[in-house]
Amino acid sequence: MNKRIKTIAVSAVILILLLIIFLPKILSSESSSQNIQGGRMNMQIPVTAHIVAYEKLSDIVNTTGTILANEEVELRSETSGKIVQILFKEGAYVKEGDLLVKINDADLQAQLRKAESKVKLISDREARQRQLAQSQMISQEDYESTLNDLEASKAEYDLIKAQIDKTEIRAPFNGVIGLREVSEGSFVTTSNVIARLQNLSNMKVDFAIPQKYASQVKIGDELGFRLSGNDFLYKAKIYAIEPKIDPSTRTLRLRAICTTNYKDLFSGAFANVELNLKENDNAIIIPTVSIVPELKGQLVYLFKNGVATPQRVDLGLREDKRVQVTSGLAEGDTVITSGILQIRPGAQVKITEFN
Repeated sequence: MNKRIKTIAVSAVILILLLIIFLPKILSSESSSQNIQGGRMNMQIPVTAHIVAYEKLSDIVNTTGTILANEEVELRSETSGKIVQILFKEGAYVKEGDLLVKINDADLQAQLRKAESKVKLISDREARQRQLAQSQMISQEDYESTLNDLEASKAEYDLIKAQIDKTEIRAPFNGVIGLREVSEGSFVTTSNVIARLQNLSNMKVDFAIPQKYASQVKIGDELGFRLSGNDFLYKAKIYAIEPKIDPSTRTLRLRAICTTNYKDLFSGAFANVELNLKENDNAIIIPTVSIVPELKGQLVYLFKNGVATPQRVDLGLREDKRVQVTSGLAEGDTVITSGILQIRPGAQVKITEFN
């Protein structure tokens, strides 16, 4: 019994000695571990941020278009024949009604003289028979027969005159005539293009916009356009809208006219059109890099009292590096714009720069 008591006493003494030796080290190790973990918990992630403020935002639709002349026509002959005269100079200004090209009409002129002589002859006969009919020396039937002959002769004369008019190609409006495609002596048909005439007093812009913007445009809206290789912004105003959506492209055609007579615009030129649909003076715009996409939408992280706080947002118009927020943010909010991948809700953050 005494031997057992001695063994227990020795074991107790050894255990006490071990605790005296190793307990301070264990406590020191736990303290260091707690300090490390505490340091990690208190570590602040450096980020950049953007302070939300109201800005002016324009809803601009960018599309392409074509420059058109105010009026343009391809000059063609209404009848086939040989060209006997070309009375215009290439690139010259012509007035409405000017004779430009003459087609050979010698045979028609002969027919016209014959018809004119016939009309004169029957006209004299009708005058004599009218007097006789009034004196009842001939029947009314004989007079009316002569009168009908006179009307038929006049109609034949008018028909030949109309055929002669078709051999004369005249300018339908004031404008600049282009390069001619024929020469004197050429035989032309109704399918041959002789030249092109353009009225350049005002220039038009023909373009189309996506269907979703159809309800937002109206006659009188202003737009700007630029030409390839030219940074100058030309101005125009919508004056006509196609009343139908193109079913093949789902676009709406519009046409605008330049209110200023720009001398450096050419018909057929390619144009980059900028159509300003509406302006919002109280828009909230933030950098695109601050958006965090999720399955249920998008969110941003707000800086609140040194902590990153998630906030869901709805987006609107997009630019190259910025995006409009339609709901979820207010003026004065601080949106975190960098370190997004390292941030978790409730993380400690430190702002190093505002952008």
